[in-house]
Amino acid sequence: QVQLVESGGGLVQPGGSLRLSCAASVSIFSINGAGWYRQAPGKERELVARIASNGNTNYADSVKGRFFISRDNAKTTVYLQMNSLEPEDTAVYYCNAQIKERAWSSLRDYWGQGTQVTVSS
Repeated sequence: QVQLVESGGGLVQPGGSLRLSCAASVSIFSINGAGWYRQAPGKERELVARIASNGNTNYADSVKGRFFISRDNAKTTVYLQMNSLEPEDTAVYYCNAQIKERAWSSLRDYWGQGTQVTVSS
């Protein structure tokens, strides 16, 4: 069974950088569209960045120019490069992806379990 696995979270000082990765737990055909969301304590989950199947990207206003979403050429891993991190970026970050398990499969939607990002001095 396919699971999305996030990695790369941790504790970083303000102004620092982290790169999150999101990959399937088993071999898949491709990740089409994907997104990173985050949820801070006491707040609703919000969209941080998305990448469409054609590679187009969009970002929340709060992270524009600091965060960058990308996908590897094999379309099996999605990344979120986070620069100039601020304490307000502290949250659990979740990956969401639409996956084709095999070339003939229909798209299915998956969520990862989340990875904690803490920005603090």
